Amino acid sequence: MSAAQPLPRWADVVLLPVVCLGVALLAAAAVVALVGQNPGEVIRVLIQGAFGTQRGLSYTLYYATTFIFTGLAVSVAFHGGLFNIGGEGQAILGGLGAGLAALWWSAVLPAWLMLPVMLVFSILFGLVWAAVPGYLQAYRGSHVVITTIMFNFIASSLLVYLLVNHLRPTGAMSVESVAFADSARLPSMRDALAWIGVEWPSSPLNISLLLALLASLGVYLFLWRTRAGYQLRAVGSSPGAAAYAGISERKQIMVAMCVSGALAGMVGMNEIAGVNGKLLLEFVSGAGFTGIAVALMGRNHPVGIIFASILFGALFQGGAEVAFEVRGFSRDMVVMVQGFIVLFSGAMAYVIAPWVARVVGLARLGGK
Repeated sequence: MSAAQPLPRWADVVLLPVVCLGVALLAAAAVVALVGQNPGEVIRVLIQGAFGTQRGLSYTLYYATTFIFTGLAVSVAFHGGLFNIGGEGQAILGGLGAGLAALWWSAVLPAWLMLPVMLVFSILFGLVWAAVPGYLQAYRGSHVVITTIMFNFIASSLLVYLLVNHLRPTGAMSVESVAFADSARLPSMRDALAWIGVEWPSSPLNISLLLALLASLGVYLFLWRTRAGYQLRAVGSSPGAAAYAGISERKQIMVAMCVSGALAGMVGMNEIAGVNGKLLLEFVSGAGFTGIAVALMGRNHPVGIIFASILFGALFQGGAEVAFEVRGFSRDMVVMVQGFIVLFSGAMAYVIAPWVARVVGLARLGGK
């Protein structure tokens, strides 16, 4: 983006992501055509699979729920001037915390108490796992990108160790814990809607979607409606100016990473309490890294992150339908489409932004 023609806020948050998405889809369509597929047919099946049925929409929103949590986690750290790419590990630890709470107490606690306890444990485990890299950056000078990468691997290995050696039932072949009691299961969206007389198909979608939306509202209020959020954004925008104003950079690094880790840890409520009902391997499945793309696409704003999460949820669900329905179109081609969106919403956004700024500038002049 040129200094002479900066994008207005509305164009940066709304127009630029839409243009980047359009360019990404055009590039993907060109590659799809080059390999002998019909881009129109692929897009039609993808949209139909993601939004054309209640069941398809349910799966899209189920994926989007996880991406909202991880996208918000990346966004909060970014506003504090940090690039937290440890959402994968923080989500793993959050799920571990929720799972341990369920294994210890679900047989004796009622649901109205068990579920909040699981939520608190998922938040605390994710928070603590992010706080360590935050501390190392704030007080020891270790770069948060390096430490969060390392902590992803440590978290994965820790989960494997605990499941294989301590949490797996004796004699069981599957690397997973015993099933939780019913008090540790979040109601599915089908059951929740049935309470108000609405029929909905069975799917993994559960009421953690509402939790994700509440988290989005909380992040917005925190960042733009509180003194603490202003201080965090001040450090992220200009550490020197923030220090001159008396704001502690070290404190804000810790705040940013702790809030970020807490948000990523809440993934465990969707995957562990809402879907699987047990602790198992690979329940995060790369969602922490997808959250980086979601935050970039959503311009690090909670509203944008919600829409970007739905987009990526549609790519996951609709892409699976395309791979099944369209002959010769593999799952790898769906990943290619996702890659184009990441490319154009991330690095290429800075190439496209000056052109968008010029168009917006010309439109302003033409309107006068």
